[in-house]
Amino acid sequence: MYTVDTPFGKIVIGQSEDLFSPAHPDRGTLAMLSCVSFLPGQRVLDLGCGCGLVGLYAAMLLGQENVVMCDIDPKAVEAARENARLNGLEICAYVSDGVSSVPQSDFDLILTNPPYQSDFSVAKRFIEKGFNRLKIGGRMYMVNKRRAWYENKLRAIFGGVKIKQVDGYFVFEAERRRSAYANARTLLK
Repeated sequence: MYTVDTPFGKIVIGQSEDLFSPAHPDRGTLAMLSCVSFLPGQRVLDLGCGCGLVGLYAAMLLGQENVVMCDIDPKAVEAARENARLNGLEICAYVSDGVSSVPQSDFDLILTNPPYQSDFSVAKRFIEKGFNRLKIGGRMYMVNKRRAWYENKLRAIFGGVKIKQVDGYFVFEAERRRSAYANARTLLK
């Protein structure tokens, strides 16, 4: 168990040893959260939620009714739900391969820290399918330590991307400006 100090109070995380970052908050996740501008009433998807830190952070700022979490690992989803309870919240969380089992759409923000130590298949799916779950003007934030592939993929799908470097991580911000991908040919690759 650990706590995360935030500008609005502490978040308690009762972590499981077999989940990502079991003993402390991930530095990449904290880097991403430091770059996100949350506005009242926004709807947030924590994509690949793990223990739920990102979703809990958003819920404490925006209200639990405005946050959805999902992860492919049932243990992660149960940990996220339990961590929500530890913090006096009840969160909508789905076991889902990417967004495939998430019925909601029209999110203002999608926040994700995808696995980047392997191939790019998970991130590719998150970017392509996440685009369609954002409303026009909605933004995807993604964090990792690799730049070139992510920058190119986000630019191809969204038409542009802003990049900040924080604590050794790249934080990507891409805004959905149109109803279709910027370059539909990227889906053929």
